[in-house]
Amino acid sequence: MWDFLNCANPKGEKRYFPEGIDIYFDNVGGKMLEAVIDNMNTFGRVAVCGATSEYIDIRKRASLDLVNVIYKRIIIQGFLTPDLMIHHFQNFMIKTSNYLRTGELQVTEDISLGIESVPSAFVGLFNGNNIGKKIVRLVEEEE
Repeated sequence: MWDFLNCANPKGEKRYFPEGIDIYFDNVGGKMLEAVIDNMNTFGRVAVCGATSEYIDIRKRASLDLVNVIYKRIIIQGFLTPDLMIHHFQNFMIKTSNYLRTGELQVTEDISLGIESVPSAFVGLFNGNNIGKKIVRLVEEEE
């Protein structure tokens, strides 16, 4: 599941990011953020809006290599969605709706069926079991 974290092999050669990372949007935190920071390029930027891996298990909190952050001059900026909604939400909705209508943007949904699947679907969100938006459909849709 976390093969992404094995960004370098034992000899230190980079596996997934041979040219490093310039920009990263983080809503996971924990080990994922640590791996990204280790692979950031000088003057890299990280936008942080969540830490899903850390919400239910305090032992999974990120332990960043601050020397890496300093020497690489990495900018890490936290934000909350409401910070951006005031100025950008209306334009975002118009553009996104158009992209969805024309098929330029496609939604990936991970659908579970039945009320009995709610607990496992919810826990799966924190374990990274879903791909895309997680939906629990209570009844089968009729076509």
